[in-house]
Amino acid sequence: MSNFLFGLRWTGACAIALAMGAADGFGGESLRGNYLEARTCQVYTGPCFANGEVGLTGKDAVMSWSFSQGILDGVDLSGLHVAVVVNASHTLGFQGLNDARSLKSIVFVDGTATDEQQRELVNFVQSQLAGADSRIVEVRRAPIAMKLDAATLTGSLRVGEHIALEARRARPNDCICSNESAYYPPLAELSGFVPGVTTEGDVHARALGTRWSIPDSRTAYLGRFQLKP
Repeated sequence: MSNFLFGLRWTGACAIALAMGAADGFGGESLRGNYLEARTCQVYTGPCFANGEVGLTGKDAVMSWSFSQGILDGVDLSGLHVAVVVNASHTLGFQGLNDARSLKSIVFVDGTATDEQQRELVNFVQSQLAGADSRIVEVRRAPIAMKLDAATLTGSLRVGEHIALEARRARPNDCICSNESAYYPPLAELSGFVPGVTTEGDVHARALGTRWSIPDSRTAYLGRFQLKP
């Protein structure tokens, strides 16, 4: 069984994950594909910077999945995308979504999905948010374009007029205090990931009463997922 690996290159005290490989942990009808996340707090950072944001920022996030293959409850999700915007009561930190005493979300379902596929995509999102006291306030169909290039470790997400996200892997020159690491873990269960820089990050979530922008910030994760349904 091959593992999903990412290498480390050291520059001074900065360790950066540089390469992602393919996973083969479950086989069969496992759900697998690419993942992109962005938060309103720094995730690739040093403790001093992270501690300065606790309780102030990091209560909002975008999580998105692109399914390369997989069947859930007999429904094929291959080729589809789903994205969720979350708004939490507290900073999403070391325990991720479990740090929120309450969590509201909007689910954006691929506009090409059938009614059955939409139902299963929403069920999938609910399973990913299951650890938190969460409430989905709206489910919307929208055109979703999501890409992740494993060679260059860059990713992008476009969800209608609601989300515009561009990200790349973190690099040595993104270090500020020379003590950076993937400080807060990703919000989703992943088989491999790299921390990244959000070069463009604009979110309009009217149903949550939030609108935010995080350009040129060390707030992203790029990864792959492989889950047994």
